[in-house]
Amino acid sequence: MIEGSIVALVTPMEEDGAIDWQALERLIDFHLENGTNAVVAVGTSGESPTLPVDEHIAVIAATVQRVAGRIPVIAGTGSNATSEAVEWSQSAKEVGADACLLVTPYYNRPTQEGMYQHFKLIADSVDIPQILYNVPGRTTCDLLPDTLERLAFHPNIIGIKEATGDLERGREVLERCSDRLTVYSGDDATAMELILMGAKGDISVTANVAPKKMAEMCRAAIAGDRETAERINAKLEALHRDLFVEANPIPVKWAVEQLGLIKGGIRLPLTRLSRQYHEMIHRAMQQAEVI
Repeated sequence: MIEGSIVALVTPMEEDGAIDWQALERLIDFHLENGTNAVVAVGTSGESPTLPVDEHIAVIAATVQRVAGRIPVIAGTGSNATSEAVEWSQSAKEVGADACLLVTPYYNRPTQEGMYQHFKLIADSVDIPQILYNVPGRTTCDLLPDTLERLAFHPNIIGIKEATGDLERGREVLERCSDRLTVYSGDDATAMELILMGAKGDISVTANVAPKKMAEMCRAAIAGDRETAERINAKLEALHRDLFVEANPIPVKWAVEQLGLIKGGIRLPLTRLSRQYHEMIHRAMQQAEVI
C-alpha cells in the first residue's frame, strides 16, 4: 500500500520554460532525504496541461530513474480524452511507474455514466494500479460516491484522491469504499482530519516546501496520534492556505525557488507569482520553519 506524504511534485523549468533536468534530480533527492513517502510526477502541480506527450513521459521516466525504487512513483496520466489517458497510462507503465493518477475528465463535462465508462476502459486497458482523482473545483465535474463505488470493484483501481475539501464527502467515501480503495486527501487544509478519519495519506502541494513536516504529520495522523498531528499541522496551516492565493502551481513554484532548489521558470498561460503575495508566502514558510 502507498501511504503517507505523497508530494505532487512541481516540474522545474529554466527561465525560458525548458525543463531543468538537473533541478528535477535535486528535487527528488530533497524528497528522499526528507522522508517523503511517494512522488507524483506530472500531476496538476507538475504543469501537466502544458507538457506535450514526449516531455510528459520523459519527466515520468526521469523521475523513475532517479528514485530507483526507493519510494513509489505515481504518474499523472489523466486526460479528458479517454484514448489519450489509455496511451499515457500505458507509456507510464512501460517506463516503470508504480501507479497512475487519473483526474476526472475536465472541460467536456461528462455524465456519471461517462466517467464510469472512462475510468473502466482505462483500467481494462492498462494493467497498472490506478488512483482516481476527484477535484471538481478545477475540472467542473464531480465523481460522485455512487459512481466511485461502482468503480471500486475493478482490481486495477486501487485508490481515490479526494480533493473536494469536504470532510462529509470524505467520510462518505471512506464508509462506502475504504474496504476496496485506499483513500487519500488531495486538499492540504483538511488532510489531517481526513487521515484521522481513516484516509491513508495526502497527495500534497505543501510537501513540495515542507516535506519533512508533512511526512511527520501524515505518519502521526495515520497512527491516530491527534495531539502530535495537530502540533505539526499548526506550523503548516499558513502554507496550506497561502499556496493557493493564485492558481496552483504558481505560488508553490515561487516557494520552492526561494529554497534554492529550482529556477523561476513556469509556462504560459501560468505566470510568476504576483509581487503582492511574496511577503505572504515568505511568512508562511517562516511559520513552517523551512526558512
